[in-house]
Amino acid sequence: MDFNLDETQQDLKKLAAEVLAREGDEDRLRQAGLMDVCVPEEAGGAGLGPVEMAVVLREVGARAAMVPALPTLAATLLLARHGGPDRLRRRTGRLTLALREPARALADPPTTTATATATATATATSASASASASEGGWALTGRKVSVPYPAAEVLVTAGEGLFLVTEPATAAEFTSTGEPSATLVLDGTPAERVAGQEAVADARRIFMAAVTAQASGVLAGALELTTAYIRQRKQFGRALAEFQAVTMQIADVYIAARALDVAMWSAVWRLGEGLPAEEDLALAAYHVSEASKALYTCQHLHGGLGLDVTYPLHRYFAQARHLSQLLGGADAQLDLIGALV
Repeated sequence: MDFNLDETQQDLKKLAAEVLAREGDEDRLRQAGLMDVCVPEEAGGAGLGPVEMAVVLREVGARAAMVPALPTLAATLLLARHGGPDRLRRRTGRLTLALREPARALADPPTTTATATATATATATSASASASASEGGWALTGRKVSVPYPAAEVLVTAGEGLFLVTEPATAAEFTSTGEPSATLVLDGTPAERVAGQEAVADARRIFMAAVTAQASGVLAGALELTTAYIRQRKQFGRALAEFQAVTMQIADVYIAARALDVAMWSAVWRLGEGLPAEEDLALAAYHVSEASKALYTCQHLHGGLGLDVTYPLHRYFAQARHLSQLLGGADAQLDLIGALV
């Protein structure tokens, strides 16, 4: 693969950087069209794919911006791939997606099955989302956790496929960044079936690609901030960057950033080309967990300033932890890599 961005991707990167540099919020991102880059052209978007999604999210991460770009772009790309432009045209607001289930790894498939209405009660106590056939459509029962930026419309994975739920009941969750997150409470909740079981695995791949892309930007932004600091901060009459121990530590952060970058770009390119991307995504997800260790090094190199919650580095550290949590942590990724190889 060619790791260089083409002209369209470079323009998209520049636009995202410019908007976010001006304290870009959700409204500004929408006005610039960045939240609709994965929406088909027939539905008013740019019709772009996983690589372009990653380009935008990497810029979001590079500024540790607290905007709902990740769930919005991942959900619209997923709906574009499996639901078509008509469903996207019928959107009533922002989209998000619900994949995680209590006490289950992200890679674990939903274990519930579709049943007739008469037997729906029997599956209502399931810890994961279950889909039951009901009059006029489907009903979902169960729980989804760590749903980012709860929205009026949510794409939900279940054993029988991908479903669209409108105005679901939610319970707020705490996140390290302070960004909105929720547990989705499904109790015979009406839903519209978007696609079959093939979409469930694709939902997980797209979500992993989105999280790793934003995490790549987070680590790059923290590295830039820390590099600038050690160049200008002096100790014993010398810049910190002149000390060998410091240069070795910042080099470790650079290596961690490059490792994540390579795995992430390879994964999103393969995803966009329709090639197997599971191994690349698992490796990128593992490096997201390792990125938290690199952020500890950045904090250490900042000294006491690194612990100041009003200093920008705190936002990068909190977001790196949050993104790692969304993927399930390092052990879960090692288990997945082991299963794949």
